[in-house]
Amino acid sequence: MKNEDSSLNPSMPDLEKKLLERIQASEMPLRIMHVCGTHERTISKYGLRSVLPQNIEVISGPGCPVCVTPEEDVDIAIALAKSGATVVTFGDMMRVPGSAESLLDAKSGGADVRMVYSIDDAISLANKKPELEVVFFGIGFETTVPANAAALLRKTPENFSLLASQKQTPPAVGLLARDSEVDAFIAPGHVATIIGTKPFEPLAEKGFPVVVSGFEARDVLLGINLLLAQAEKGVSRVDNGYPRVVKPEGNKIALKMMNEVFETSESEWRGIGNIENSGLVLRKEYEDKNASKKHEDLYSTSLEEIKAKAEKKDKKNAVSARPS
Repeated sequence: MKNEDSSLNPSMPDLEKKLLERIQASEMPLRIMHVCGTHERTISKYGLRSVLPQNIEVISGPGCPVCVTPEEDVDIAIALAKSGATVVTFGDMMRVPGSAESLLDAKSGGADVRMVYSIDDAISLANKKPELEVVFFGIGFETTVPANAAALLRKTPENFSLLASQKQTPPAVGLLARDSEVDAFIAPGHVATIIGTKPFEPLAEKGFPVVVSGFEARDVLLGINLLLAQAEKGVSRVDNGYPRVVKPEGNKIALKMMNEVFETSESEWRGIGNIENSGLVLRKEYEDKNASKKHEDLYSTSLEEIKAKAEKKDKKNAVSARPS
């Protein structure tokens, strides 16, 4: 049975029409989770859910690295800025709340918080302004980590350091497979560009069809087709639906740089909790560039003040929530 709005758009390209017709012809019930915000954007932009049959459901997983950055990491960044450091980060991190406020709030209060487009922008600022202590608040999945690693493998100025809040995708997807009612997964194509398809194989070994997908409408429809084909045959494997970009082994040069600079750790995900082997932290050889250690004495007092403010805020909210 199709959704009410499942008629084909006459302007839809032939390839997309064929892919959609194949999906609509299937009666196989399938609950698919994607774990990438860009996939959700494509699905929403082109209204793909409205043309899928009712037996096919596509739900969104934790696809935004900004959204899963924990309060504690945001608090440290704010504490650094309030303690005199110049904290620079991506624009979409500015409004993300910590336990008491956001970086934008701190900036409004006089802290030196700036937006950049890359770690290279942060290094350029440190070079131009040696009187500043520049901290790059680096967040993201495996897609952005190689750039951070490459920067640290080069010589960076003494007044530059990295506050890393970086996540690895496969362990989180593995947790979702255990705790969610999901039949199959669409894996993120940009992450797989770096790590390849092999890290998703444990999911397939547990019985979940997986496809690595790109980000055009036809990529998503192809991904659903490939998952349906697996489900109909009763098999589970990792299909590469993005071969124009993704290789099974990933980007070996990027992986080598990542492994030189970072090591795996447990990590807190906002809204999910602590996930083993899902974080990336600087190796001991790069501790002099680890802002959380390098400036610990500098920001410790501000961090305590932020925690106290958060506790006061929580108590006030708890009193307000009590029935009168």
